[in-house]
Order: sequence, then C-alpha cells, then structure tokens
Amino acid sequence: MDTTVFKVNLIEEKGKLKQKFASLTDDDLLFEEGRQEELSAKYQAMFFQSEEELDQIISSF
Repeated sequence: MDTTVFKVNLIEEKGKLKQKFASLTDDDLLFEEGRQEELSAKYQAMFFQSEEELDQIISSF
C-alpha cells in the first residue's frame, strides 16, 4: 500500500474514533511499536470497556 494512502486512511480512522469517543485526544491516538498492551489498558480504563469490546468497536470501522 502506498504510504500516502495509508496515512490518509489512518487520519480518517482517527477522526471516526474521535467522533465516537469525544474525550480522545491526538496524543491518545498516537501509536508506538511495542506498546499495544499499554494503549489497550489505557483505553479500557478510559471507557470502562473490556479488551474484547474495544476490539469490536475498532474493527467495526
């Protein structure tokens, strides 16, 4: 996939998540390699959702 297309898709997906969860900030949506579990735990605490529920929400986009 072209990196430009990937970046546009990523921006669109971040926008959708921010619409669904208004309390998300750009910093909340930063992704760093190897920190998936930390981000998952952070989101679970923010939204009182289980890991499975968050996976379903994200995969629905």
